[in-house]
Amino acid sequence: MPVTVQDVEHVAHLARLSFTAEEKQLLTMQLNSILLYMEQLNALDTSGVEPLSHVIEVQNVFRPDQVTPGVSREEALRNAPAHSDEYFKVPKVISER
Repeated sequence: MPVTVQDVEHVAHLARLSFTAEEKQLLTMQLNSILLYMEQLNALDTSGVEPLSHVIEVQNVFRPDQVTPGVSREEALRNAPAHSDEYFKVPKVISER
């Protein structure tokens, strides 16, 4: 079933998008070419192909958790543009209404 300009207008309305007449024509042609390609793929015999979730074999590449010492407070505050003895000072970003 080919995509019509009315289909593109309907989906655009649902997505709250606006297109010019030329853009609607272009989108209609592009969507129809995608559907034609999908029909070509559907014509392939995939009965002997095992379903998979990834194209390549995926293995867990995470490293094991290791506890390491963190940065000291003095080191963290050393390059701060403004700080008190224990905290970073930042501009106020929340105001009262």
